[in-house]
Amino acid sequence: MKRPNILFIYTDQQRFDALGANGNPLIKTPNLDRLAATGTNYNRCFSQNPVCMPSRLSAMTGQYCSALGITRMGVTVPEDTLTIQKILRGYGYDTALVGKLHYLPHANRDHRWPHPAYDFNHMELCDEPGCYEDAYRAFVRRLAPDQMDYLSLGLPPANAMWQELMRIDDGIKHPPPRTYSDPGNGAFPGRSDCTNAAFVGRQTIEYINSRANAGEPFFCFSGFYSPHSPFVAPQEFLDLYRQEDMPLPHMPDCTPEYARQTQFSTQCYYAMVSEVDHWVGKIYDALEQNGQADNTIIVFTSDHGEWLGEHGQYGKGYFAADVVSRVPMIYHVPEALGGIAHGNSDEIVECVDIVPTLLSLCAIQIPPCVQGRVLPVAQNLPATQGDGCGLTEFQNWRSLRCESYRYVANANGREMLFDMEKDPFEYNDVAADPAYHDALHDMRGAMIKRMLKVDKPCEIEFLY
Repeated sequence: MKRPNILFIYTDQQRFDALGANGNPLIKTPNLDRLAATGTNYNRCFSQNPVCMPSRLSAMTGQYCSALGITRMGVTVPEDTLTIQKILRGYGYDTALVGKLHYLPHANRDHRWPHPAYDFNHMELCDEPGCYEDAYRAFVRRLAPDQMDYLSLGLPPANAMWQELMRIDDGIKHPPPRTYSDPGNGAFPGRSDCTNAAFVGRQTIEYINSRANAGEPFFCFSGFYSPHSPFVAPQEFLDLYRQEDMPLPHMPDCTPEYARQTQFSTQCYYAMVSEVDHWVGKIYDALEQNGQADNTIIVFTSDHGEWLGEHGQYGKGYFAADVVSRVPMIYHVPEALGGIAHGNSDEIVECVDIVPTLLSLCAIQIPPCVQGRVLPVAQNLPATQGDGCGLTEFQNWRSLRCESYRYVANANGREMLFDMEKDPFEYNDVAADPAYHDALHDMRGAMIKRMLKVDKPCEIEFLY
């Protein structure tokens, strides 16, 4: 049988409600909305970690972070890790990475050295826009060398320290480092065709064009950095929105000054999402023009969300509220491959479900280490039933989101409970409220059951 192509489009820090198909009337995402309408849009999908690297690895392996032994940042992914691209290569797939991967700590290394392949045949890597001498800089240097000083959005503090220690002067102008309390919003100062999103979009198109007449299928992971902070987008995408129309944070006692800051941040954040949507449309157009659209499965999701002013915060992390742990999830399976246009689905699913679902769509057996489940996104798929909860893990704490509650367990013994029906933005911890005694008991049990399920002992070796 001829197996389908797979295009895995992955954004960074895009919360679930930053998508028109998920009920946001303000954000402009027509191309993603089209994919959602003609596929299956899971509007209650939860990522397995509230920060980039462990979440990405979980999504690419179909394993929970604790099973992988990687629950936080700053860890190098072992090169023998069983990822989806490793599995697919064994079935004749050409595998490609364009954009952000984040399998290595990237602040304290020289990006001119070749990156480990991690079973990608083709790799154009850029983990942070303009910070390092990587594929993005090489792309812009070839396209428009006069734009080089506009690429960097500011060195991460750890990298600035490392460059000073190693006496490195890369000859690039870097804005001052930003913090999560100051996301650094505004217009991209250079040409629109030189943004990081443009780099990922154009090089993805170049790759899929190169595979138009190839005999073997492809797997392409397109890693957009947007809408990760700093919130910077070309002016034409900022012009799609008015600051005064942006939603206000739900934080009690929100001051007018903080509300204005959050509205401006949201305008810039939405603009970044719209820029990604623009390139998603161009990528899909390329698939159609090359006759590959009917044989290409598209998955769209993100590694985690963004506080975006809620709880007085920007960025991501503890305690993995919905705005941090809940992400977009679209499966677009062409009709020719048995795809079903479900549209919106309220079922709770997880990013760990991606690998087993894609392998089933490609008629490839699922390795026993894969812990996610197969989702019913096409006809004749052996879909499996979930427990109706989404698990997010980090070192020393776990967060479990079920139908009506979120439960958080900390290593120090502290518990949190949120009533998602009455308090969807999770400002009121009701763990100590006697009225929620039964709910707390049930959620404790649900967490214990899930962690026992996630437990992954070593395989028994039999000698014959």
